[in-house]
Amino acid sequence: MPLRRRFRFFLNYFVGPVLFVVMAISIYRQVQHQADWVQKWQIIKASLLGSNAWRLYMVIGLMLLNWGLEARKWQLLLQHMKKISFWKAYKSVLSGVAFTMITPNRMGEFIGRVFYVKDGERIRAATLTIVGSISQLIVTLLAGLIGLIFIRDYIAAAPQTGGLTYFVINGMLFGTTAVVVLMALFYFRISWLVRVAEKIPALQKYIYFIALLDNFKATELLRILSLSALRFTVFVVQYMLLFTLFDVHLPWWQGCCAVSVMFLILAVIPMPGIAELGIRGKASIALFVSFSNNPVGILVTTGSIWLINIILPAVLGSLLILNVKLFTKNDEPA
Repeated sequence: MPLRRRFRFFLNYFVGPVLFVVMAISIYRQVQHQADWVQKWQIIKASLLGSNAWRLYMVIGLMLLNWGLEARKWQLLLQHMKKISFWKAYKSVLSGVAFTMITPNRMGEFIGRVFYVKDGERIRAATLTIVGSISQLIVTLLAGLIGLIFIRDYIAAAPQTGGLTYFVINGMLFGTTAVVVLMALFYFRISWLVRVAEKIPALQKYIYFIALLDNFKATELLRILSLSALRFTVFVVQYMLLFTLFDVHLPWWQGCCAVSVMFLILAVIPMPGIAELGIRGKASIALFVSFSNNPVGILVTTGSIWLINIILPAVLGSLLILNVKLFTKNDEPA
């Protein structure tokens, strides 16, 4: 067998299983390192037998919708390179989720996604993730900004929020507003990135990899942004369903605002995957305890969201990685 073919054989049939083992160990360690995870799991299992168990099943169904919306975004983004099926885009997205378990703030998501792109085009495909990521971040920051405006009085008055005085909160509001405006301008003029690169001689040989960013029209960018907004709405609905299931009683508008602020905090705090649930738990307690006296229900809700939205898709993505062939005879991904 020629050396090139042997190398491809090794990549196709050994790298996938090795990645699966790494992902599986990472997921296991993240679950094991969470405080009181056994107790939380018992509460979740007990909820499966109650009369309101349909809420939990609905949250699981919304998880599939959530990643389906993200798959649709990825499918639309890749159309600037090649057309792929929705199912292939879905598998690509789940594989990306698996890689987020070993990277901070899910920065490794693009690695799993580009496994399903033709070899030689993977760097170009990775640049397309910039558009999807910015759109989701804009929605997250904007929703958090709106939520913070509505509940800042509650946050400032709550002892659990520590040093979040009106001065600090107003600073967060102005800072977030400035970032949202700048990011929105950049997002809808993302072709500027290509223009700037063209004027820098040292970057001339890399323009090919980002040239696709010059092809996005405003209507396409709005479509991607609306899909990101739908995803965010799914997140909020999931939280509200589980709050009801685990006896966390609070007005719906306060719950939606608090969830939005929590996602804003999570978006700006660098966090390794292994500490994500802990940070989520602390942020949720600090925010939601101002509206509810059921901290256990709050923590179980947060843990359930993490298990359903992150761990379960990561497990599925790890299994999909087992079947990924990095190369075939024609350099097409399997």
